[in-house]
Amino acid sequence: MLASRLTLACAIALTGSAAFADVSGDVSLELNAATQEEAGCRLSFLVQNRQDTDIEKLAVEAVLFDAKGQVSQLTLLDFAALPKARPRVRQFIIAGAQCDAISRVLINGAAACDGEGHTPASCEKALAPSSRTAIEVIG
Repeated sequence: MLASRLTLACAIALTGSAAFADVSGDVSLELNAATQEEAGCRLSFLVQNRQDTDIEKLAVEAVLFDAKGQVSQLTLLDFAALPKARPRVRQFIIAGAQCDAISRVLINGAAACDGEGHTPASCEKALAPSSRTAIEVIG
């Protein structure tokens, strides 16, 4: 009876530690290009999951600011699956927006983050935003 309780306790402990593993590394979100198109501003991000495990889905809440520094739009950016150690490019059209009118993008938080050891809170903590454009990206 004691042996079966110890086995059960070990199984629960092992399952719990895998589900709540502390995943190390960051997830870089680099705004690599902003291109004006007829439909709006196309934002191209270079994303690199430098964590220990794949991210099955990452979606972030982004706030766009205008040239005066005022909030102009709130949107969700769905970066989809991000395999570990493999860069990905994700593009988003901000409908009706003029690229030169966007001064800053605030990554407000992770709306979704799925995968082994990943939660929205852990992904939010790991996000490392940057920009190669005139648009500042913070978070």
